Amino acid sequence: MDIYVVASGDTIDSIAANFGVSADSIIYGNQLVYPYALAVGQALLITYPEEFSPAKPSIQAGGYAYTYISPWVLEQTLPFLTELFIFSYGFTPEGNLLLPPLDDYWMIQAALSQDVRPILTLTPFDASGQFNNALITSVVQNENYRQNLIGQVLNTLQSKNFAGADVDFEFIQRQDRDAFTAFVNELAAALRPYGYTTTVALAPKTSANQPGLLYEGKDYAALGAAADSVLLMTYEWGYKYGPNMAVAPLNAVRRVVDYAVTEIPPEKIHLGIPNYGYDWPLPFEQGTTAAVTIGNVEAIRIAVENNAVIQFDETAMSPYFRYTLNGTEHEVWFEDVRSISAKFNLIKEYGLSGADYWQIMRWWRANWLLLNDRF
Repeated sequence: MDIYVVASGDTIDSIAANFGVSADSIIYGNQLVYPYALAVGQALLITYPEEFSPAKPSIQAGGYAYTYISPWVLEQTLPFLTELFIFSYGFTPEGNLLLPPLDDYWMIQAALSQDVRPILTLTPFDASGQFNNALITSVVQNENYRQNLIGQVLNTLQSKNFAGADVDFEFIQRQDRDAFTAFVNELAAALRPYGYTTTVALAPKTSANQPGLLYEGKDYAALGAAADSVLLMTYEWGYKYGPNMAVAPLNAVRRVVDYAVTEIPPEKIHLGIPNYGYDWPLPFEQGTTAAVTIGNVEAIRIAVENNAVIQFDETAMSPYFRYTLNGTEHEVWFEDVRSISAKFNLIKEYGLSGADYWQIMRWWRANWLLLNDRF
């Protein structure tokens, strides 16, 4: 596959002629909409041959999905995945497992039919749907509650035909760090005899003693030893309430991987990849400005509709652009096939074993075609 960056004066037909492919293949692979206008600076995936069947990648490829995902989107995505992380199961302060808001049986069955391992994602969500570290404290610091939760997770894996569990606990308090590690150890030990795997999501640390609520409760070395694999959550540098910047700048992602491989074997590490971008109104004001979450295909359409020129930050290895709508200036950062290609190269460079996407609710064909090609 090739990646082509649109220049002024280009059309779908002229690009297709230059590469010796059909215009339809470019339209299909890049999800272009009639009348197929392009943005200067837009990165297009050019596929050879034009017709091929998706195949499982040579690395582990996981995607997180809420239970309200479009069945069509899930059907399109599953052929490219090896694992489906169903988001999510919660729990009470006493360790009683809470089901997702919508039934997930159909997702489990769809995954199994496509030779994809369905994974139960466990999160400490409160009634408002927010991470609640008081729930973490209550369970990990109490032997009875801890064993209750582990037992209910195991029973659910067995009754629903899951293939494993993913522990996605965030904002763990520093004083709960070792108890959380013990919980992951005990969970993995309980699941392993039955053939179930245990994965743990890790905040993107760059040093062992990194301060901050996101980082202090995660012991990379101990969790890497306890779990069968880990996910580096290498995204959200640019976030909804934060300053306008790349969501997953490659230079920052690389620093996390640099540290992670000193604590965890690379063959246990999956790189987190964002399947979204943000649109910030400007000027940014901390505590006031809120970005709108958008899909990567949607970002291109916004650029086209507003005659924006897409730039590419060679340090962050991320695309961005500005446009003005109704008198308000906006800045958009998102992912394209160039930024994704750079992340795939990082996986190969460090010998990591997987790529896990947050999240697969939006269909992004070019990404999956590129994954199919690179791995």
